[in-house]
Amino acid sequence: MKTLETNRLLLNEWSLSDEDIDGLYGYAKDPEVGPAAGWKPHESREESKEIIVDLFIPHEVFAIREKESGRIVGSIGLEPDRRRENVKSMELGYSLDKDSWGKGYMTEAAKAVIDYAFMELDLVILAICTGPDNRRSQRVIEKCGFVYEGRQRKGYHIYDGSDRDNLLFSMTREEWEASR
Repeated sequence: MKTLETNRLLLNEWSLSDEDIDGLYGYAKDPEVGPAAGWKPHESREESKEIIVDLFIPHEVFAIREKESGRIVGSIGLEPDRRRENVKSMELGYSLDKDSWGKGYMTEAAKAVIDYAFMELDLVILAICTGPDNRRSQRVIEKCGFVYEGRQRKGYHIYDGSDRDNLLFSMTREEWEASR
């Protein structure tokens, strides 16, 4: 997995080190972090380790680390775009430690992954979706230049058993090139 670097961040692969497990658990247990994205707060270090093993490592999700301290502040990754068949498209997803909110970290990380997606993976289009109430994520999406496609009603079954609407956004290769 390639390491991406920004002014303040390193985006690289997760490991099963205590540092990485504790880093994920440290922010993923916060009840204000996961539920906004539709996933339940982690209940144990073991659950965080399972997420790293079962989700992050196999799907090449990046750990977001502060360059200066090395501290894990979030995760960001690309997954298959479930809404576009037979199109070279992926969907961007991310989460961020509450202590890092408002510092511009996620926008900085997202822009690096967007560049990676178009330059290295040669995507035609990149998608992202978020819940109608997740204003912080919507702000990152806006700052990165994604275009609003619409609202998908009951498009995401979340951890509490409810079905949530999704706000859908995308960025074409041409839009990305024009923004550079």
